[in-house]
Amino acid sequence: MRTLLLGIDIGSSSVKTSLLDADTGKSIMSKSFPEEEMIIESPQSGWAEQDPENWWKYVKQATKYVLQQAQVKSGEVKGIGIAYQMHGLVLVDKDQNVLRPSIIWCDSRAVPIGEKAFRELGEEYCLKNLLNSPGNFTASKLRWVIENEPELAAKIHKMMLPGDFIAMKLSGEILTSETGLSEGIFWDFQANGLSDQVLDNYKISKSWIPEVVPSYSIQGKVSESASQETGLDAGVPISYRAGDQPNNAFSLQVLKPGELATTAGTSGTVYGVADKPLYDPLSRVNTFVHVNHSEQNPSYGVLLCVNGTGILNSWLKKLLGAGHIDYDEMNTLGSAAPIGSDGLSFIPFGNGVERIMKNKAVGAHLLGLDLLKHDKRHMIRAAQEGIVSALTYGFRIMQEMGLDLKTVKAGKANMFLSPVFRKTFVHMNKVVLELYDTDGAQGAARGAGIGAGVFANESEAFAGLELLETIEPNENFYEQYEEVYNLWKERLEAIQKIEL
Repeated sequence: MRTLLLGIDIGSSSVKTSLLDADTGKSIMSKSFPEEEMIIESPQSGWAEQDPENWWKYVKQATKYVLQQAQVKSGEVKGIGIAYQMHGLVLVDKDQNVLRPSIIWCDSRAVPIGEKAFRELGEEYCLKNLLNSPGNFTASKLRWVIENEPELAAKIHKMMLPGDFIAMKLSGEILTSETGLSEGIFWDFQANGLSDQVLDNYKISKSWIPEVVPSYSIQGKVSESASQETGLDAGVPISYRAGDQPNNAFSLQVLKPGELATTAGTSGTVYGVADKPLYDPLSRVNTFVHVNHSEQNPSYGVLLCVNGTGILNSWLKKLLGAGHIDYDEMNTLGSAAPIGSDGLSFIPFGNGVERIMKNKAVGAHLLGLDLLKHDKRHMIRAAQEGIVSALTYGFRIMQEMGLDLKTVKAGKANMFLSPVFRKTFVHMNKVVLELYDTDGAQGAARGAGIGAGVFANESEAFAGLELLETIEPNENFYEQYEEVYNLWKERLEAIQKIEL
């Protein structure tokens, strides 16, 4: 009989499940639903919502698919891991019914609430104890509901992050994690517990916060009703949960101080691990509890996030291709344009407020356009160079904080499938890039193996992780890419001055 682990990754574009063979460390089956990207509703400008029940629907479909296709037998699945889009807010009543659509990560409505709390709580407390300003994170979103939907707020039994919700649907138990509460800005790093100051300032009832469990642990088991809906055996333990960025770092075995991971999906990120609680004085990058954190061996994740990443590439695909161009063709076209796109620059910040821009809605901008010279090749390359420039902008903030950024790991997926993107990334940031055959769902499955005791330790969990490619920069290109970045940065600063 095989020993299998199921990983579930709840994204804002799709839900993916992956079955990992614990004996080989290899994924044997994976599936994403829906086939097209999930809808993000925007009832007002700057808002972004999704129905949590849709996540559950797609979890059921994807789980049934992999179990059937892999011909999984009863007793083979030994643990379930859950990764999820960070910073979302899910509210349920005492009967575990969803009270409203989830306010997800790229929703901007709570920015003024976070700014007000930052002033009231005080900069010193927020940076020393929370390692962040309250900003637009989950706690601020919950306060928005309290202020604007008081009748609904009166029905709240528990607040959850998206992964907590899926675990609840699988097990019937409502739990959360330290890393989850830290990403929501509920966690006091000095007290190593909930921040009473945040709860008091936001008028959040402590009873709404679920019980806290470690990321690696037995945290509920599949219920009889969930078994019938998913095809999983009743009693299979849920043994890992983490937000998508800590989990992405985990999936790449980024667990030690100085190690870094990056992603470039709908949003783009760089995530570095530190053994002390670093913070940016301007809170443009954020520090959270990492998945392997403990009081004895502290581990923190420093997260740089750019909302406008793959979503810009997707927008260009729809605009330029009208449904008749794919990403491979776009990458080929972009490669045909010269480094610097003949002076064309793309500011990619068109997906809500940007944390590295101090929670300002800078917007997306195409700058330097010459109607006699530029075509879609230049636009595609300028978009990819602009996305990397935005990541570099944050990368340099992380360096100022003291992180040593030399080697970065990524899954070979999304924007990292583009040769232009990869080459721009390694040269603009002067780093070695290692590309692996993994993803968030596989990472969640490996985490489940640790939590369920299938793997003895983290090293054993990653025995099957495959390095596909290493890309090293050529210093002969440094000057060219530095010129691209400097022009991009000058234009960004000019836009900010105009807006001021």
